[in-house]
Amino acid sequence: MTNSRTDRARGLRQSSGRAEERVWAVVRGGKIDGHKFRRQHPIGPYFADFACDRLRLIIEIDGGVHRLDDVAARDVQRQQALEALGWAVIRVTNDQVFEAPEFLVEAVKAYARRMNG
Repeated sequence: MTNSRTDRARGLRQSSGRAEERVWAVVRGGKIDGHKFRRQHPIGPYFADFACDRLRLIIEIDGGVHRLDDVAARDVQRQQALEALGWAVIRVTNDQVFEAPEFLVEAVKAYARRMNG
C-alpha cells in the first residue's frame, strides 16, 4: 500500500529546481548549528519546501511566479495557515538564494536564537 502524501513529497523533491537544490546543500545534515531540515515536508494540507521540526521553522523558496498577484495572494493565505499551525516561515527569493545564501543561514540562526531566549 502506498502513501499518496509520501509519493507526492518524493515527486516534489525529484522535480526541485536549482534554487531548491542550492538551499538543500546549505541546510542538509544539520549544517546550520545542527538544525535538521527536511525537503518537501508535509504540514497540514501543504508541503513546505524545507522544514525544521525542532524549530517549527519553514523555509519557502519563491521563484518569479510568486510575484504574480494571484500566486502572491495564495502564498499569504498559505503562510497564515502554516503560522496558525504553530510554524514560522522564512521566505527567500531564487535571486537571494544565489546572490546571498548567507542571508538564509543568518535568518535561521537569528530565529533559533530568538526561540532559545
